[in-house]
Amino acid sequence: MTQHRPSIGLALGAGGVRGFAHIGVIDTLNKHNIPIDTMTGSSMGGLIASLYGAGQTPETMEAFARYFKRRFYLDFTVPKLGFVQGERVKELIHVLSKKKNLQDMELPVGIVAADLQTGESVLFRDGPAAEAVRASISIPGIFVPAYYRGRMYVDGGVTDLVPVQQARLMGADLVIAVDVSFYNTEPAIHTIYDVIVRTMDIMGRQLKTYKEGEADFLIKPISSYQHSLVFENVDTLIQEGKDAAEKVIPLIIEKIKQWKGT
Repeated sequence: MTQHRPSIGLALGAGGVRGFAHIGVIDTLNKHNIPIDTMTGSSMGGLIASLYGAGQTPETMEAFARYFKRRFYLDFTVPKLGFVQGERVKELIHVLSKKKNLQDMELPVGIVAADLQTGESVLFRDGPAAEAVRASISIPGIFVPAYYRGRMYVDGGVTDLVPVQQARLMGADLVIAVDVSFYNTEPAIHTIYDVIVRTMDIMGRQLKTYKEGEADFLIKPISSYQHSLVFENVDTLIQEGKDAAEKVIPLIIEKIKQWKGT
């Protein structure tokens, strides 16, 4: 039996504050009536996926992004496993995701985190969204690893910078990947935070070398370096997401028209 159209998955990548560009991508897909049937996300991509899946509109998320400040989530602790405890950000996510479980979202949402003990990528598809996202955003060395379901988890970007394969596992025929990473060739490194973030950037660059080709469409919004932990230039990031998505829209529409999947 011929399908009317392909199932479309949106895979949102890790990248800290640069992930606000995901909002612009989603907004552009909506305006062109490109359906989003399933979503996966690593780190900041997981946060945006959970908010959209819970029913937050791009306009609402854009307003939230403009007023978001680091002090809203930084609950510092004595540095043993990380500098930030992470309970405050989990409470914030709980509210913004409308206290929903992943299995109760308006569309299927999968959140990716890295199992710190096995080194494996884990895809959360059920349970409290706040718990899964808290695990997915746990940048090693900055956030205390998330302890959930008897395991310790760190940032999903450690194992899956852009979770394309997971989108296919969730049933997507076509996958639109959004890569918000940006590799700075001459970074300024002055603090331990810079060291940690730089290390994540290097790991992400290596992951991308063999995973970029897995998606049907790749959107790369970030055109210049933006520190992943500095919440500035939010409007610019969102606009870059919109602009980058616009360039790919004609290709997506054509692919949907040509679809003859069985």
